Amino acid sequence: MTPLDRLVRQLIARDGPLPVSRFMALALNHPEHGYYRQAAAIGRHGDFVTAPEISQVFGELAGLWLAEAWDRAGRPDPCILCEAGPGRGALMADALRAVRQVVPGFAAARLHLIESSERLRAAQAEALAGAAPVWIEGLDALPDGPLFLIANEFLDALPVRQFVMTPGGWRERAVALGDGGRLVFAAGADPAGALAAAGMSLPAQAEPGEIREIQPDALAFVRGLAHRLVATGGAALLIDYGGNLPAGRSTLRGIRGHALADPLGEIGETDLSVDVDFTRLREAAVSAGAVVLGPVRQAVFLDSLGIEARRAALKASASADDAAIIDTAVDRLIDPAAMGSAFKAMAVAAPSCASLPGFAA
Repeated sequence: MTPLDRLVRQLIARDGPLPVSRFMALALNHPEHGYYRQAAAIGRHGDFVTAPEISQVFGELAGLWLAEAWDRAGRPDPCILCEAGPGRGALMADALRAVRQVVPGFAAARLHLIESSERLRAAQAEALAGAAPVWIEGLDALPDGPLFLIANEFLDALPVRQFVMTPGGWRERAVALGDGGRLVFAAGADPAGALAAAGMSLPAQAEPGEIREIQPDALAFVRGLAHRLVATGGAALLIDYGGNLPAGRSTLRGIRGHALADPLGEIGETDLSVDVDFTRLREAAVSAGAVVLGPVRQAVFLDSLGIEARRAALKASASADDAAIIDTAVDRLIDPAAMGSAFKAMAVAAPSCASLPGFAA
């Protein structure tokens, strides 16, 4: 039993069932025992691999997208380059390397990283030693100026509120103590207050057991991002897991050792994530006055940015063995059976930066 297993049980015994959103926040971000406070879990020896860890091509194309957005915005100088949830810094390192070769003026942007984990900040400092990054906790800590931001697999780790239909109506889904002290999902409190705070309504008719989800923090992040872009100019690229399960089901998943795991097991040592609701995120950004492009499947996005040409260029100077490795990595990014369809890309931009690469008219 992990330290967080014990803590969660103590909290439930004292206060009653924990809403899923609070459970997820504790599991990932408890200041001492949370998943992102532990040993780095990204990479082949961790629990999951993100796209930048699979192939340098992903970060390179993302960097060139940001540079193109900067160019179409009139090359503002100074400007802010930001990544939310930078992992171990691989994406930004690859992005800056590509940008320095093609659009050196954009590489001079002031780099800020939204990251709360001290362990990950240390890894990012090593990967980005020459870029003088500044670490911040959120968008509100960014300095003034046009903003060009990327967030890859950032929103899916923000806490989710879940609501479950019961014979007595909708209830907020919670984590409770079951038989023998086992953690189980249960119907919790009346959701009226939570729904009102989120500006959300639920259908009057649904089958018992149906679940609806909302990520208040993700919506607040995108809404705040959109307001910022409208006010100061710039663009943002959001790439995340989303839209992969039918409505009415829980998308909360646990991942450990590169495999699905019980989200209620080994708390603090199991990664948790949910499907991002791009429809709601789009609505939040548009309501703030921003232009939104997409979402489109990751395969479509990367293909339109020239991933095949970049694959060919890398293979041209590679050995046969290295060429096979390049093919395997690129295929994983764009294969519909792998990441090509499961991940989506969406751009949020100031109205003056409405035409951006990667998104069909």
